[in-house]
Amino acid sequence: MARSHKPVIWSLFAAGGTFSAFVTPVMILITGLAIGFGLLPAEALAYERVLAFVQHPIGKAFIFLAVFLPAWHAAHRLRITAHDFGIRADTVVMGICYSLAALATVMTVFVLLSI
Repeated sequence: MARSHKPVIWSLFAAGGTFSAFVTPVMILITGLAIGFGLLPAEALAYERVLAFVQHPIGKAFIFLAVFLPAWHAAHRLRITAHDFGIRADTVVMGICYSLAALATVMTVFVLLSI
């Protein structure tokens, strides 16, 4: 039986979609609506507080997941969308999409480690 890379790609796709579906609305609620409507004080997103969050290991892990998982989800979606539009050079499209997701992952790690 031939080995396949599909379980790895599908797990990243599913994790990215799930993370985005649960976390993105909460982030929009907190940063966009709660502060705008006065439910949270404006100091909640003060520079010093956000910097402290980003410098903490848990904050770095959250930011990494918020970039890493949706990037791989989007890469797979773009690959399938290209196929639906009739682009049949799947190897090229796959290489481009997943390379961009890997680049986003590496850049995220680099930036988070430099903070």
